[in-house]
Amino acid sequence: MKPVKQIAHLRKKLEKLLDEKRLEHTIGVAYTAASLAFVHGADPHQALLAGMLHDCAKYLDDAQMLTLCKKHDIPVSEVEEQAPSLLHAKLGAYFAKKEYEVTDEAVLDAIRCHTTGRPAMTLLEKLLFIADYIEPNRKVLPRIDEIRREAFSDPDLCVLHITEDTLQYLKEKDKTLDPMTKETQAYYRALVEQREG
Repeated sequence: MKPVKQIAHLRKKLEKLLDEKRLEHTIGVAYTAASLAFVHGADPHQALLAGMLHDCAKYLDDAQMLTLCKKHDIPVSEVEEQAPSLLHAKLGAYFAKKEYEVTDEAVLDAIRCHTTGRPAMTLLEKLLFIADYIEPNRKVLPRIDEIRREAFSDPDLCVLHITEDTLQYLKEKDKTLDPMTKETQAYYRALVEQREG
């Protein structure tokens, strides 16, 4: 299937599953990721595909996500047991492969880590992680204008600032923190500090 037809086909399928707000976010992420890919020399179709499917499991409730992960032998951490909504990334990668026939491991990996990030992300993974945070439909967040500029000029610094702001938000709201977000922050802080001497 040609890339444009594939994306149109995915959109039709997702329209039946996602509510209007989630669908708008999904389309925003897909096109933001593709735009970032053009700027940074990544594959725009991979970015578009990852963006379209990054939240494809978000229509499920917490109990359904836990049940499906256990059924399909998808590992669930203690933190994910406490905050099952985090599982939508792993489950999304599973659905992308099984339900939407995505065979590109780079795309699946990007979907898998788009919520928490991870140390040493590939360029595609970074771009999806960033696009999920900065897409135009997002509510106004602290430093969002600065972070959006960095997305197009300095993805590593952008990831650092997103993880910093995410950790601050989770702390202020007393929400469950996935340690992977902290690991991602530590990795990109060290990377930026080393680069800047």
